[in-house]
Amino acid sequence: MIPKTAATVLVIDDEPDICWALVHVLKGMGVLAATATSGEEALRLIGVRRFDLAFVDAKLGDLNGLDVAARIRAGDSTVPIVLVSGYFYDDDAEVRQAMAAGLITGFISKPILHEEVLTITRRLLSHS
Repeated sequence: MIPKTAATVLVIDDEPDICWALVHVLKGMGVLAATATSGEEALRLIGVRRFDLAFVDAKLGDLNGLDVAARIRAGDSTVPIVLVSGYFYDDDAEVRQAMAAGLITGFISKPILHEEVLTITRRLLSHS
């Protein structure tokens, strides 16, 4: 269940089609979403606005997604961060290490499955 006040989610991916797909799924849940197509753009948005959840692509054109996650986490230790990747899998050592360290809260692999986005979003926003 989503909180009564509309949650805001930041989608960070250098592929506009992935941003569109995630925003489309989130909008269907009544969640407001902003997008950033680079790590630097995302960090600028994080600097001026608080988000309830962030989806971060692992491989951005300008920055590594885990580096972006670390910088988001440094500014707001409570925001859940979901790593999205077509390169890593949830059992990769780097992903497991980031989860264990609390850097990321969840992981979704590409191609993105609609139901997986719904499930993880509901779970993470219900705890915020």
